[in-house]
Amino acid sequence: MKKRRLGKSAMVISEIGMGTMTFGSSCDEPTSFKILDKAYDAGIDFYDTAEIYPVPPEDKWVHRTEEIVGKWLKTKPRDSVLIATKVCGPGHGWFTPPVRNGKTALDRHHIVRAIEGSLRRLGTDYVDLYQSHWPDPDMMYEETMYALSELVSSGKVRYVGCSNETPWGLMKSLWASEKNRLVRYESIQNNFSMLNRRFEDALSEVCKKESISLLPYSPLAGGVLSGKYNGGKTPENARFSRYAKLGDRQKKMSNRFLNDLTVKATDEFLKIAKEANMSLVTMAVAWSKQHDFVASTLIGANTVEQLNESLKATDVILTQDVLNKINEVSKNIPYPMG
Repeated sequence: MKKRRLGKSAMVISEIGMGTMTFGSSCDEPTSFKILDKAYDAGIDFYDTAEIYPVPPEDKWVHRTEEIVGKWLKTKPRDSVLIATKVCGPGHGWFTPPVRNGKTALDRHHIVRAIEGSLRRLGTDYVDLYQSHWPDPDMMYEETMYALSELVSSGKVRYVGCSNETPWGLMKSLWASEKNRLVRYESIQNNFSMLNRRFEDALSEVCKKESISLLPYSPLAGGVLSGKYNGGKTPENARFSRYAKLGDRQKKMSNRFLNDLTVKATDEFLKIAKEANMSLVTMAVAWSKQHDFVASTLIGANTVEQLNESLKATDVILTQDVLNKINEVSKNIPYPMG
């Protein structure tokens, strides 16, 4: 497994990382251990979780993912595994998380409480990367960065990153860090796939100019790029088949990822992958990791078998002809996820 530097940090991580957000909900603990072991044996050394996981976020299983990862971590040399987790963003906006009675924030109080809980559940005295899960653009970035700087100084955190951030927010945070001589975000974890290329509009330029690494999540667009929804299929246990029956937030997410345009684009991508003699899953992961602003593409799985096609992307470099065909689909069906 090839490695890439994370931002300007001393961390060099596997170019494919393991996402864990279903561990403890749709994926039980024994299966989670098997998936983690297979990823580790394949050379993956970067594992991403969050205090709010698993998804969908619910009181009945919140924090379970970190607990599972923590149990598994005890079976490996700690220094051989790079662990990333996240602190919840503000609970007064688009979503109220089932953490700290929904009154979460990115101030010192909540950041300190969150890291203490994560370290306890993970069974470790430090995490390699600590990320803000979503931003609060109306509060001072200085307060967040001061709190994160304290965690780095204390040794509880090695480096910090953000997630679901905007170009303005990322630059604002960098300005606050530089002005006040604080730690800076070395990474940004945003949605990025062949069905959602909005990151390329502005954030990719920020990453390249400021040497910040993207950690793309959902390179398969929540499983849509596996092709399992094509041909009018609605797999019973698939994520968006389940989300369509849940609350308004999950229904909106389902409609964003799974709609007429995303299915149409996926049909075209399936043809390109077939011509290239690979699965669409392999092509999608390979496409993601082939961008120069990407450090590690985060894959996910509910079964060990689901990992196989993603891991095949390890040694795949897409030809310019394949890239051109993918770009043509994106040109003809722009922003299928809205």
